[in-house]
Amino acid sequence: MSEAGADISAPGRPSAGQALAQNLSEAAAKRGRSRNIGALRRLAPFARAHWGDASLAGFFLILSTCATLGISGAIRLLVDHLTDKGLDPSTVDQKFLILGAVAVGLAISTAGRFFFVTKVGERIVADLRKATYAHILTLDPSYFLKTRTGEVLSRLTTDIAIVESLVATSVSVAARNFLTLVGALILLVFVSAKLTGLVLLTFPFVIAPVFLFGRQVRKLTASAQDRFADAVGAAGESLDALETVQAFGREGAAATRFGSAVEQAFQAQLRRISTRALMTAAVIVLVFGGVVGVFWLGVHAGLRGEITWGALFQFAFLSVMAAASVGALGETWGEVQKAAGAMERVGELLDARPGIAPPAHPTPLPVPARGEVVFEGVTFAYPGRPDLPALKDFDLIVRPGERVALVGPSGAGKSTVFRLLLRFYDPQAGRVLMDGVDLREAEPAEVRARLALVAQESPLFSGSALDNVRYGREAATEDEVRAVVRAAQAEAFLAALPQGLDTPIGERARTLSGGQRQRLAIARALVREAPILLLDEATSALDAENEQLVQRALDSAMKGHTTLVIAHRLATVLKADRIVVMDAGRVVEQGTHTDLVAKDGLYARLAALQFEAA
Repeated sequence: MSEAGADISAPGRPSAGQALAQNLSEAAAKRGRSRNIGALRRLAPFARAHWGDASLAGFFLILSTCATLGISGAIRLLVDHLTDKGLDPSTVDQKFLILGAVAVGLAISTAGRFFFVTKVGERIVADLRKATYAHILTLDPSYFLKTRTGEVLSRLTTDIAIVESLVATSVSVAARNFLTLVGALILLVFVSAKLTGLVLLTFPFVIAPVFLFGRQVRKLTASAQDRFADAVGAAGESLDALETVQAFGREGAAATRFGSAVEQAFQAQLRRISTRALMTAAVIVLVFGGVVGVFWLGVHAGLRGEITWGALFQFAFLSVMAAASVGALGETWGEVQKAAGAMERVGELLDARPGIAPPAHPTPLPVPARGEVVFEGVTFAYPGRPDLPALKDFDLIVRPGERVALVGPSGAGKSTVFRLLLRFYDPQAGRVLMDGVDLREAEPAEVRARLALVAQESPLFSGSALDNVRYGREAATEDEVRAVVRAAQAEAFLAALPQGLDTPIGERARTLSGGQRQRLAIARALVREAPILLLDEATSALDAENEQLVQRALDSAMKGHTTLVIAHRLATVLKADRIVVMDAGRVVEQGTHTDLVAKDGLYARLAALQFEAA
């Protein structure tokens, strides 16, 4: 087990399920304390980046609202004309033409509003997705020790989809209804100030349910989002280890676990839906009840001659529009709250800052690279285990071009040396230097550009074998790729694939055997042409014959490069210039194989166990 793995499963640390429940409850608590929709302000910079389309969206939004309100005026003209005692039938067509022209204007402006508002909304969400994912890629491993990958993916997908629903649809609906409500109220005052006053008296009763139910809807929305994240996490863990699930016959248990999480999410959604349904029903009853009552008074005013029938029709039309707008705004408010909760979760991702960040004024590494590595008095403990250092006062000097092997029992700190050298973490004490520059003072990307890693389990990606090798250096030519493939002893099995190097190898290269994947990973490291090679059990997945071939290729590739090798099988490090023996985070012995065996220390005991067993 690697040191990081030991760290993750440390005694006293909560289990994965407990950590999940803790993360979700903390997230729910944070959202539960939110009293406003301020989280949505984070979308403003994305909207400003597309101010041209946003301006057109606003223009068509105002135009369509004016056209909608204009229909009420056209109806008033028509009704007043039809009820005029001196009606001239030849002029009726003119009134209908006016009404038709307004309707055509409404259709065109509504189409423009829908297109530009939706375009801007989708563009904002696309930019938000790209910015969020790009930011996630900058976070260091310590962040993911505290936050589950499933939770991060849930925020990147589900929560942003909720925001998308708001900015691409609900914003348009809300803005249209708000403008319609304001415009309708202004016109109502001109049509009949007395009746409008009566309408306004009903507004407090209409708005009350929105505030009464709104807080409960927000809490239930947060609960539903948490339960869905639970379901996604349960599914992700099982799918990541599908072969293990099937090997132990646990498909039913995994399906039951996921089904239980989905049911909890459904029940949480059902409670939210029920509350919103009650809120909507209450708003509609109060709105239309008030409108009918006011219209009843208006009809009697018309019968008394206090208002023309055209004005009464216009008042009724505007009242219905205002009532419908209030009801729609009440419905949209729930969507706004839901999106605010989702944006708050996305904002937590965007606010996360990597512990490993470039300094304000980085020190450039010397050119050309020498490939010297120095650890000076390094003490380091993983974030989850501050009381159990993985390295303690660790000193190591690797000279340019030297081949150094790190050996020792599991948990000795070997993989931690690689992680510090890659600057995934910084030591709590001491310094790590590359070519004389403290890594904390250098640009992390520049440091990593001088390193080529072959891990014990090197992940590959969907795409072709050629794509995976070029992952090490995108600009590599096909001839260079074929050369490193040949050096990694991968040429034979790749030639047997239907399309050779261009053959798709599936998600995580699962169509290849473990040994084939490892040889591709070696080729990927070789094509990088980095001055420092880091080999963490690079031949562990190979059979004896291929191990000898690849080891021979690595022996050739390591010439002229500084090489650090982690190995448990000591037969693979016999040719190292120096073997560094580690135990409990310290260097306890170092020298050649012959020297160390003669010392009769830890290395001699490890060698005796392995070579005697062989």
